[in-house]
Amino acid sequence: MAVKFATIASGSSGNSIFAGTKSTKILIDAGLSGKKIQKGLSDIGVKGEEIDGIFITHEHIDHIHGAGILSRRFDIPIYATEGTWKGMLSSIGKIKPENMRIISKNKSFGFKDLIIKPYSIPHDAIEPVGYSVMADRFKISVATDIGHVTEEIMENIKDCDLLLLESNHDIDMLKNGTYPYPLKKRILGENGHLSNDTAGKLLAWVICQNSRLRNVFLGHLSKENNTPVTAFETVKGILDEYNIETGKEVNLYLASRDKVERLIELV
Repeated sequence: MAVKFATIASGSSGNSIFAGTKSTKILIDAGLSGKKIQKGLSDIGVKGEEIDGIFITHEHIDHIHGAGILSRRFDIPIYATEGTWKGMLSSIGKIKPENMRIISKNKSFGFKDLIIKPYSIPHDAIEPVGYSVMADRFKISVATDIGHVTEEIMENIKDCDLLLLESNHDIDMLKNGTYPYPLKKRILGENGHLSNDTAGKLLAWVICQNSRLRNVFLGHLSKENNTPVTAFETVKGILDEYNIETGKEVNLYLASRDKVERLIELV
């Protein structure tokens, strides 16, 4: 069974991830306008009406902006934890009761030919989760908006074949940048966002644990406190320290903030 993956967009201006098989297609988050998400899907040959479910990580607007629009337009069920539903219901508009699906963190469930596991992440939201998606022998994990690395995150991403990992900021750029102090403190805090350095160290650990991991996307890059080159070179440098050869042992990609970067097919 082939499994496809693409980032429609990944950043503070909006997040949406596509994953699917021939018969099942899902979005993880829908934080752009419905029009932009449909354009991104079209770029990879998928129609909006083909989406079987939208799985929300947390209620921040850059993850839910287009969720209600797409649900109403194409009659798509939305899946989120009870806490996330409480946080986002007033922001996404009226949803059909039958399309309001509550999921429980750390409990896997079947979704057509997929197995989906939402797992707890540390972020300043009500009940946020990351997701692992399993199809046949393949596993895709999405780990963004994580303030620090937990054992639960490590356990859930250690055996994936493809990983989207947050690499939000360069610590020096953030500390010396123009953000007000409370915002800097939030981003650097235990429930904020993952730095390039921490992402690199976590990725090195995962690769050392897992000979299956071949494709990694660095995502949710800050526009103000990071650059694609900085994120890539920082993470690559840490992998070099562990004698992990980028481009040979693992393919390292950058998820674009506002467009589809590439479509990966696991076969």
